[in-house]
Amino acid sequence: MKRIRCTGKSILAAFTGVFLVGTGVAFNNCAGLGNDPVGIVYDGIRQAGGMTGEQLGMASNLVNLALLVMLFFVARRYISIGTLVYFLPYGFCVDAGGFLYHALIHSDGMAVRIAGSVAGCLLLYLGVAVYIAVDIGVDPFTGVVLWLRDVTKRQYRIVKVLFDISMIVLGTVLGGRLGAVTIITALTAGPMIQLFSEQIKKFWMRKEKEN
Repeated sequence: MKRIRCTGKSILAAFTGVFLVGTGVAFNNCAGLGNDPVGIVYDGIRQAGGMTGEQLGMASNLVNLALLVMLFFVARRYISIGTLVYFLPYGFCVDAGGFLYHALIHSDGMAVRIAGSVAGCLLLYLGVAVYIAVDIGVDPFTGVVLWLRDVTKRQYRIVKVLFDISMIVLGTVLGGRLGAVTIITALTAGPMIQLFSEQIKKFWMRKEKEN
């Protein structure tokens, strides 16, 4: 892997991205219209483990820890400071996002739930884009996809699509909430994250040059 350059500013920005991702996952889960391909695994583990809705953050920590341990043994090169920056606060960010959703939204009406899901998707896309733009490493899920790409000798985009489909199936079997948001995020996450990340990267590089 290329050498990763970390600064206090990039780590702070990465933490911000992780908070947005965790909040987006929580918003989608609380709105009840389906989870994204990663969130559905967290929700499935939560359901299978008999955890409450407020323990989604704990479930996400268990999943990411398992992936981190696996990467340590099969593809240690994909573990970096960025992986830890993503993993350590992630569960807390999901729990904080759930608290924020219930503090802001007091209705179970369909229009409100749709609005909550739209906000969740946008927060998720923006958070991933910020994390990509600061370029300090990859999260555990992305590390696994990169390892599978290396093992199968396939293009990243093909491996990513198959991996997301597998996560949706696994999460659904475990009891995770499958819904409209699951399909929408599977179809729109890639283009939206790329769009956001390109703009944020330009802004980030401009600020780096100014400093």
